[in-house]
Amino acid sequence: MNMKAIIKDALILFAITLIAGLALGFVHKITEAPIAKVQEQAKQDAYRNVFEGADEFKALESVPADNYASVLAAAGIEKDEISDVVAAMKGGSYQGLVVTVIANDGYGGDIKFSVGIRKDGTVNGISILSIGETAGLGMKAKEEKFQSNFKNKKASQFVVTKSGAAKDGDVDAISGATITSKAVTKGVNSALAVFENLTKEGIKLTGGVSVE
Repeated sequence: MNMKAIIKDALILFAITLIAGLALGFVHKITEAPIAKVQEQAKQDAYRNVFEGADEFKALESVPADNYASVLAAAGIEKDEISDVVAAMKGGSYQGLVVTVIANDGYGGDIKFSVGIRKDGTVNGISILSIGETAGLGMKAKEEKFQSNFKNKKASQFVVTKSGAAKDGDVDAISGATITSKAVTKGVNSALAVFENLTKEGIKLTGGVSVE
């Protein structure tokens, strides 16, 4: 193959790569907004699932991710992340917090879910945003039977048990999915740690407005 042919082939390959790159960029631009809209709607639905009485969810004054990490570390909690925290409001009155947690130690990977916590510390419940656990086992974390462990329960900490939930704070493990059960339970404890810290420090909405 002579030099002219090599250059021609290289130019053709470059053109194909350029067109493909532009096409991908165009598709990404078109789909970016709809995807973001769907994700935001999923978050709002999760918020309402754990705070049915709220009519609005307001962002808090910006808190660095490192602060949340420090709170979890102080509580002895590892491998969890705090994705989002918002205040649940009703008629302009503060009702509690919704804390979105990413539990990084699920059996099948990350489990992302929101936890609703009333201002008196009672957990309203949880709403799962994403989960990839084993079908018929860990995926049962999405079912009411398991999630009822956290519904209208008040405890300083939740603990997984295999002998049945006898009191608030006991979490009846999913049969054959102890890892999933522990990951979600630890995530709820992460949300409680953040709630307690923010409540102690004083909750402020965007703009520095304090809530009571």
